[in-house]
Amino acid sequence: MIKSIKAVAAAALIAAVPFSVQADSHKGGVEEVLVILSSDSLQTQGMAMVLSNTMAQQGAKVNVLLCDKAGDLALKSYEAPALKPKNVTPGQMLRGLLKNGGDAKVCALYLPNSEYSKEDLIDGVGVAMPPEMAGQMLNPKMRTFTF
Repeated sequence: MIKSIKAVAAAALIAAVPFSVQADSHKGGVEEVLVILSSDSLQTQGMAMVLSNTMAQQGAKVNVLLCDKAGDLALKSYEAPALKPKNVTPGQMLRGLLKNGGDAKVCALYLPNSEYSKEDLIDGVGVAMPPEMAGQMLNPKMRTFTF
């Protein structure tokens, strides 16, 4: 009986090691990320913003590129249903990210192919230029996530 208890305890300890290593893997690893969001799905936009904010809280510098319908998150006039469980919209989460040091840009094609102008964007959101974005995407020290 004691041998089986020791075996179960040892197995549980061995099984937990990869999770603790994975949880600490961001330390000394990726310091800056690029999140490319182009989905028009409310939940996908929300999850991209949840993860972006969480990465920022864990110390990463977060850059967000908003393309196509996701560019609407950066509009002053943005409205969407709030998502549970926090009852916030993806746009509100984007604003929180910006307040906490994140960077956001709409893609270079967004404004020319919409009815909006730079004046319609919230403060702190710029327009991305292809050379800058390509440089971030090719930077081996920056991890890129797409939604």
